[in-house]
Amino acid sequence: MVRFRWPGNRLEACATCRPGSFRSCGGKIPMTIRTDRVRILAGLLSFAVVTVVVAWHAKSSAAQKAPVTTYYNHGHIYTNDPAHPWAEALAVSEGKISCIGRMDHVLLDCGGGQEGVETVNLKGQFVMPGFNDAHVHLGGAAADELAVPLTGVPSAEEMQKRVAAAVAQHKDGEWITGGGWDHTLWTEKKFPDRQQLDAVAPKNPVILTHISGHVAVANSLALKRAEIDKTTPNPPGGEIEHDTLGEPTGMLKEDAAMSLVKARIPDPAPEARRKAIELVLENVAKNGITSVQDYSEWADFQAFQQLKEEGKLTVRITEWLPFNLPLNDLQNMRAQGGTQDPWLKTGALKAFTDGAMGSRTAAMLEPYSDDPSTSGILTSDPEKLTAMAIQRDKAGFQLAFHAIGDRANRIALDVFEAVAKANGARDRRDRIEHAQVVAPMDFSRFAQLHVVASMQPSHQTTDMRWAEERIGRERLVGAYAWATMLKNGVPLAFGTDYDVEPISPFRGLYACVTRERPEGGPKDGWQPQEKISLADCIRAYTSGSAYAEFEEGKKGELKPGEYADFIILSNDLTKIPPAQFIKTRVIRTVVGGRTVQQAH
Repeated sequence: MVRFRWPGNRLEACATCRPGSFRSCGGKIPMTIRTDRVRILAGLLSFAVVTVVVAWHAKSSAAQKAPVTTYYNHGHIYTNDPAHPWAEALAVSEGKISCIGRMDHVLLDCGGGQEGVETVNLKGQFVMPGFNDAHVHLGGAAADELAVPLTGVPSAEEMQKRVAAAVAQHKDGEWITGGGWDHTLWTEKKFPDRQQLDAVAPKNPVILTHISGHVAVANSLALKRAEIDKTTPNPPGGEIEHDTLGEPTGMLKEDAAMSLVKARIPDPAPEARRKAIELVLENVAKNGITSVQDYSEWADFQAFQQLKEEGKLTVRITEWLPFNLPLNDLQNMRAQGGTQDPWLKTGALKAFTDGAMGSRTAAMLEPYSDDPSTSGILTSDPEKLTAMAIQRDKAGFQLAFHAIGDRANRIALDVFEAVAKANGARDRRDRIEHAQVVAPMDFSRFAQLHVVASMQPSHQTTDMRWAEERIGRERLVGAYAWATMLKNGVPLAFGTDYDVEPISPFRGLYACVTRERPEGGPKDGWQPQEKISLADCIRAYTSGSAYAEFEEGKKGELKPGEYADFIILSNDLTKIPPAQFIKTRVIRTVVGGRTVQQAH
């Protein structure tokens, strides 16, 4: 580094950029430059100094080929760039950040404030990169808009009342769907059965999906439509629950079983699907989400394509594809959906290795503490999964495996290790979605295999009510272990698992730094050794998520050349107690320089 210092610290230059710019000092050095000293400098500086200035101007002009369209000033901007974490102003050109730093730098050197440039006075408001939710189900959330809402119902009786109300609005024989019920909230904490649904819906087929998405209850007419009776065998990777007489109870575990019924449900009309998706995307923008990594149906993706073509897409979407489809189909879908568009593209292949802990279908190495008769369900045969993974990896696909139990996580790691051995080294960034319970000796394998841990902090606040009962205190040491992941050098990507959990990333940040329930407690947090800092939490929700989808350098930080994806908040997250995170409002959401949501 070449340094020149005038007495009084009024001017300092480094060999990377122009004196007084944000890049030269990270905002630490006064910007005032005395004109007399500048004249002296012009006459006296050596060739090395000229080189410094020329190098900075080349960098600056390259970033400003396009004219500035919007200039944001008087802000408290958290960039998420460790080298230069804070700024006062930023300029936007062609949907990207062209300049960011001190106000006078952005104003004078980058074209902010010129005629025709929209100026937004932030009035000291807190700005940060938009959240990138690394795990959502937009199609599932849209389906919820068309179904009976059951999230938070306090009892099976209340669920029956809501189904009865839906029956009154449907003709006989029409399907009734619903989702979001959670038996762990009920006094009896038991799964419902078909008889409870038959009592209020004898003439309509009904299926209601659990909050986890991994089990559902169907009534007798729905089972009949699916041709499920006491003789129907369990499908591979799923379970049809039976009573003591051998009759199906109506409980269907995992997609292999649930799909037997759901395959009989007619698709929603295209206009109804689109309207529901638009409502979901509006909710996404209101919560400050500027990018998502989504697993929905192909028909949902086609609706996203239509919105993009009309210029109405308000969030960047990377769509995962179903791992189990034939390779030719996957390659065709990749070709149709593309892999490069900055707004909408296809991404990883999603596979399932197990279920969920709340329904005791997550695959564990040892039986459940509260039900020793089961250790969960493996939804994929490990040998078949490995063979298919090797084939799909060879075709250039990224792999994302759902794994919640410690056995499922170990199997996923085994598969990724076999893939690397078979196909050789490359930058795969294979992912484990959830990674909720990991055997202590397996954490280091995540780092060794360069596996991304894609986790959802809100799950911890939901599951802490019963997790110790399910798996015992000893296994909790490896549960929801964000700090342990970071200590082992594992890349973290955070999300919500929306529609399983609310889309709000602020709930996730609260869970991340406190490990407490939204209403408070337990004191000092649940398994508090796994708390991580707010900076690490934000990083996992932004640049960490971008890395997980090969988008680092494009989004996740506010710096020149990256997408102008940012949010303006009602609170400065770095200055308020965590309890205030959940009360924070998104004032404006900007994606690609375009305001897609603004609070009134």
